[in-house]
Amino acid sequence: MNILKLLDKLSDDKFFTKEASRLETLTNISAFGKKAAVAAVPLGLGALMTTSTKAAGFTDNTYKNTLTDALQLALVLEYLESEYYTIGLSTAGLIPNADRTVFTQIAKHESAHVTFLKNTLTSLGTTPGAKPTFDFTAGGAFMPFTDYNQFLVLAQAFEDTGVRAYKGQAGNVMSNKTVLQAALQIHSVEARHASQVRRMRANKGWIELADGGNMPAATDPVYAGEQNTNQAGFNTATAFGAAAGSAAYDEVLSGSDAQTIASLFIV
Repeated sequence: MNILKLLDKLSDDKFFTKEASRLETLTNISAFGKKAAVAAVPLGLGALMTTSTKAAGFTDNTYKNTLTDALQLALVLEYLESEYYTIGLSTAGLIPNADRTVFTQIAKHESAHVTFLKNTLTSLGTTPGAKPTFDFTAGGAFMPFTDYNQFLVLAQAFEDTGVRAYKGQAGNVMSNKTVLQAALQIHSVEARHASQVRRMRANKGWIELADGGNMPAATDPVYAGEQNTNQAGFNTATAFGAAAGSAAYDEVLSGSDAQTIASLFIV
C-alpha cells in the first residue's frame, strides 16, 4: 500500500473516541508482534544525561523490547504529557487566552492516548501502571508554570521527542495491524503538536540539523543525531545541502533512551 495513502487514512483523530469498538479487535493481539509504539517523551538535561538516573515509574532500569513493556513505557510518557498540559491550563495567568485553545486541544489528545493505552494493556490481561509523581522542574532546572516561555520550551521538547520516539518503534509493530494503526495515528497527531508549538515559539515547523531552534542547551539530547544526512546510503546533503537534507528526514529515538530521558521528570 502507498505509505502516503496509509498515513492519510490513519490520521483521523476520531479513532480515540471509539476505543471500545476498536479494542474488540485486540482479542488476538498476543499472537502478533512482541513490541509496541512508544509515545511522547519529554526532554533530557545534558548534565544529567551523563549521570546514573533512577528509572522511576518503570519496572526496572532497562527498556525491554516486549509488547507489554513497550506499552507500559508509552503509558508513563503519555501520563507525563497529559499531566503537564493539565497543570499548565489550570495555572491562572500562565497561558495567554490566545493560546489556550491550542493547549486545550492538545491536552484532550494526550488524555485520549492515556485512555487508549490503559485499555489496550487491560485487554492483554496486564494491569496498567499507575501514574507516577512528576517533577516538571527536573529538580529545579526549569520553572514552566511560572514562566510561559519556559512552558513553551518544554512543550516543544516534549512534542519533538515524542515524534522521534514513535518512529523508533515503528518497525516493531508492523506485524500487528491494530497496534500499527494506533501508533501511526498517535504519531501523526504528535507531529502536528510539535509543528504547532514550534511555530508558537517563532520556529520553523521542522528541525534542521541538531538545532532545535532557540532552545536552551539543556534540551540538546532531544535533538542529538538530527544532523544526520545519510539515508540508506544516500547523502542528502550532496543534493540539497546539509540543513535541507537533514530536515527532510527525522531521526529515531530508542526505547531505552526514551526511558532515561523520561526518568529525569519523575520523582
